[in-house]
Amino acid sequence: MATGDEERRSTGRVGAPVPPRALAKVPFVELADGRLQGVVSSGSDIERVYVSSIAAGTHAYYCSTNNNRPCGGLNTWAMCKHLQALVDAAVLQYGADRVARYLRADVGDGAASATGLIAGLSGQQEKQPAATVFSGFLRHLGYLERPDIAGPVPELDWFPAERAVL
Repeated sequence: MATGDEERRSTGRVGAPVPPRALAKVPFVELADGRLQGVVSSGSDIERVYVSSIAAGTHAYYCSTNNNRPCGGLNTWAMCKHLQALVDAAVLQYGADRVARYLRADVGDGAASATGLIAGLSGQQEKQPAATVFSGFLRHLGYLERPDIAGPVPELDWFPAERAVL
């Protein structure tokens, strides 16, 4: 339980470190815009990626290439392997409980796994544009290509850093 002093601090609680995940398979995953969304690499073509998403609340899902061609494995009764890989990566990145809360999924007791989370999703296929998610992925890739600099980078200012306490 938080004391009065803890509630007045301007810092947040730091979570446990994220375990490493296979970036080659799912290089980008985020909980944003009311969806679990990300970019998943193709298993058959090294130059193809899929943009996959699952909406919070409705659990509507969709998967397409970055140029909006629907995934061939997507159907109305089950999620494709790209969506399953996205859920797996999200569970590694954020934890099953946090992903389930974000998606408002009823996973029952002790479903702290990607399989339990997928079983708790009851949505249907609903077309979603891929451009927003894919452009976010490309923006994040751009940060990896920045040259090393010692000064501040304004667009990365939201990352936690050591700062003097005033």
